[in-house]
Amino acid sequence: MSAQNKAAVIGLGSMGLGMARSLLRAGFSVAGFDVSNEAVARFVAAGGSAAKTPAEAAQGADVVVAVVVNAVQTETVLFGENGCASEMAPGAVFVSSATMAPDVARRLAARLEAMGPHYLDAPMSGGAARAEEGKLTMLASGSAAAFAAARPALDAMTATLYELGSEPGQGAAFKMVNQLLAGVHIAAAAEAMAFAARQNLDLQKVYDVITASAGNSWMFQNRMQHVLDGDYAPKSSVSIFTKDLGIVLDMARSANFPVPVASGALQMFLMTAAAGMAADDDASVTRLYARLAGLKLPGDTE
Repeated sequence: MSAQNKAAVIGLGSMGLGMARSLLRAGFSVAGFDVSNEAVARFVAAGGSAAKTPAEAAQGADVVVAVVVNAVQTETVLFGENGCASEMAPGAVFVSSATMAPDVARRLAARLEAMGPHYLDAPMSGGAARAEEGKLTMLASGSAAAFAAARPALDAMTATLYELGSEPGQGAAFKMVNQLLAGVHIAAAAEAMAFAARQNLDLQKVYDVITASAGNSWMFQNRMQHVLDGDYAPKSSVSIFTKDLGIVLDMARSANFPVPVASGALQMFLMTAAAGMAADDDASVTRLYARLAGLKLPGDTE
């Protein structure tokens, strides 16, 4: 890795910070931007250099990685005041990691590529621990030139890279299939655990049995441990799934395609958010069921 390779990371939360650290370990010079001064301070302590705007971070960068929440923030990072698009050189690549609708990814890509830089549609999966380890899964699509420009950075940040097509938007579509399943699995796991509580079953034993049985899912095994621990600090928040399942339903409606199971799951996340838990861990859907049924879960003090 040449010391001349420069990257910018826009968004230094738990995912972005881990990705930035992975790039630093791989020998990149990394500039970072975040609206949180605390996030920037953590990044600088890890060896990065702070930028005051996305545009400043992107100056001279071979690759700009946007690790923000949604399409609106991605568009602002690119084309808003002090956006990075105007500072990116022809041939540099913008790696868009936010979950968004495929048609939005296509629109942003077309606008940026008309200016000279490449756009790689690259939503991710894996969580903060894998981001820190450089072992994310990325579901990417874009031109051969975009992949080539991003390859050293992708190698630093991922353990698994799926190259899903030559057009931006295809990576986003694959991610929405994943999010449909993830949201449904969380809602189903929450319902099952609350149902077990209604039967006065030992929830630890329920967890042990289900994780060794055919009814298990990755989401049950991961999220129901949060319930057993009474820990609803947000590893992934309820609001993420109100957003992502909302995108799924918008896509389905546009395609005249029924998604009744995803629709039901979305309602559970919306109800959980309306009950004041939007910023809490998405396992909080279990707490909603418990409140509706008057049940006690581990860690309940009321």
